[in-house]
Amino acid sequence: MSRLVALAVLTILTLLAPPLAAAELNVISAGAVRGVIGGMIDDYARRTGIKFNFTVGPTGRLRSIIASGEPADLIIASAPLMAELEKTGKMTPGSRVDLGRLGLGVAIRDGAPAPDVSTPEAFKQTLISARSIAYTDPALGGTSVIHLMALAERFGIKQEVIRKGVRATGGNDAVFKVAEGKAEIAVVLISEIHVKGARLAAPLPEALQLYTVYAAAIPANSADPANARAFIAALTDPAMAERWKAAGFAPPK
Repeated sequence: MSRLVALAVLTILTLLAPPLAAAELNVISAGAVRGVIGGMIDDYARRTGIKFNFTVGPTGRLRSIIASGEPADLIIASAPLMAELEKTGKMTPGSRVDLGRLGLGVAIRDGAPAPDVSTPEAFKQTLISARSIAYTDPALGGTSVIHLMALAERFGIKQEVIRKGVRATGGNDAVFKVAEGKAEIAVVLISEIHVKGARLAAPLPEALQLYTVYAAAIPANSADPANARAFIAALTDPAMAERWKAAGFAPPK
């Protein structure tokens, strides 16, 4: 009888005990990737119970955030930034996984005629003809705006592009400004063109294109490297390939 009583007491205590807190992953991520993995995160969170806390921004902002020592269990960034981080010795050796390769495109408002950007000269004329151009604030160091300004300088129209500029906090925000009618076009990473009211007009012509590989890696001071590693495995599962492709990503080379 005493054994039955003990078992009953143990059962009651188990029922009354507070549930274990769900694991949380702190992720610092490039905006170009955060929008793509939104649906994947929702599915993964429902399946595992893991909660995600995201800090998102363009490359320059991420560099500052990481340098400030903000805690993270997982970092998703462009390959150049990831290479910088690996040189610091603060990333877990062997944890890096390349997720995909992404190019730049021109975003326009739904219903607007698509400009011709099929050749370098056509893209130049589109920049000249556009009344306003949304792009990430250059002070934030985003991949797309750095390349846009380099092209504009090559074309000899940098000051004109700056004069027409509608500065945004990132590529997603630049596309929002197009959708809201605050800018005629935006030049951003293709994966960032997923805002209702805007669409991809076309990728940049191949001669001007800039492809960026994005990668995930685990900081050496991650509080939960096991769950971070499991999430990377989920992102790179072959079943996710179509989602990456639909967002404009190609397999990394």
